[in-house]
Amino acid sequence: MAVLSKRKEETAEQRRGAQASFVAATLELLAEGSSYADLSVEQISSRAGRTRTAFYFYFRDKRDLLMRATEQVAESLYEEADRWWSGEEGREGLRAGLEGILVTYRDHAPLLRAVVEASTYDDEIGSFWRGILGRFIEASERRIAAEGEIDEAAAHAKAFALVWMTERTAYQQVVRGGRLDDRDLVDTLVEIWERAVYG
Repeated sequence: MAVLSKRKEETAEQRRGAQASFVAATLELLAEGSSYADLSVEQISSRAGRTRTAFYFYFRDKRDLLMRATEQVAESLYEEADRWWSGEEGREGLRAGLEGILVTYRDHAPLLRAVVEASTYDDEIGSFWRGILGRFIEASERRIAAEGEIDEAAAHAKAFALVWMTERTAYQQVVRGGRLDDRDLVDTLVEIWERAVYG
């Protein structure tokens, strides 16, 4: 039984390693300036040192790969935002969360550039990205409602506007080469969020 378990564990580890090699290859190509739209499965497989057939064993298509890679980064973004959502760090958690989100966005700029740009022309990726942002909106809505006397519709509207504003701002600053100082940008985001949430 122990031998069988070990084999299963090794197989799962090998599977994760193979998937990671395709993701790493894609991130390298994106970081070198390739656009997601122009990337082919052949290019990704070649860079990963694996076959095209192997790619399709692990991923449905390159869209599937992009979404899975993005989910991993989204978890990091959620962890940063939770510094404020959870309420454990109080009002100071808002600044810490926004700073962390911008740093994470910068650390993963090529991937986030790809998913945001693909979301504008690919319906499945568009729905996926809106779902990622939807989780931010829902958690922010709950936190906003907990901060004061505000009805559900108003809390949702504020959360929707603030989250999409933050996403667009990070995209323009990091991906599109915004020339603002990151600290100044975070100061401004904090001010807008605080006015909207705390009055």
